[in-house]
Amino acid sequence: MNVFQDYAYYYNLIYRDKDYKTEAEAVHGILKKFNPQLKTIINLGCGTGRHDIELEKLGYHCKGIDISPLMIKIARNNAVQNGSTIKFEEGDVRNYTTQEKYDAVISLFHVMSYQNTNRDILSAFKTARNLLGEKGSEYFLFDAWYGPGVLSEKPSVRVKEIEDEENRLIRIAQPTMYDKKNVVDVNYEILVIHKPTNIVETIKEVHSMRYFFKPELELLLTETGFELIDTIDSRTLGETDYNSWTSYFIARAV
Repeated sequence: MNVFQDYAYYYNLIYRDKDYKTEAEAVHGILKKFNPQLKTIINLGCGTGRHDIELEKLGYHCKGIDISPLMIKIARNNAVQNGSTIKFEEGDVRNYTTQEKYDAVISLFHVMSYQNTNRDILSAFKTARNLLGEKGSEYFLFDAWYGPGVLSEKPSVRVKEIEDEENRLIRIAQPTMYDKKNVVDVNYEILVIHKPTNIVETIKEVHSMRYFFKPELELLLTETGFELIDTIDSRTLGETDYNSWTSYFIARAV
């Protein structure tokens, strides 16, 4: 599960063009649609904490957990730089426990797609349910790879280049699909070119991503104390269809 090892050092640079503010506003809009009174949020798989910081600016009290100690270190540094009081804590989404209860659980940037087996995804859903109260007004919002879209536009080789003052990064992503598991191995090769010295470092990571279909998630969520109430295209914020590569899934605690 700890795939972000060396990768995490360059995570902020690779995703510096990611619009965390707009994504946080989308989550805010979806949650407020179902319960305008939501105040407390815990983020399962918070990464570098940038979604949480943006949500805090929107008035939420947030907490973030992540399996990677390095990600948590970066998140804490990001919080300090932004004057944030968010608590970031190391933890595995499959077995994290606390006595605290929250109005909403979120999990973004496809953390649930990293739960490749039924056992893993059920464990993650149970974690989410245990973090919510019993009033029936608590919600679980997560995004994941959406099966109809993934199979309509199958994964292909992608190359991304980005640089800052110190380094130039070239990231090559090569997919391998496993039809019997609904999993895609994304084989990353990242060339890190240190600009002052021209020294090149190569980082290789394999990220195994599961894509999901609505009926199976309805079943898995029902088994863990949720009712799936909506799916929303993560890009358009409209209805999901065969062009939806990723989807928000919104479930209510029951």
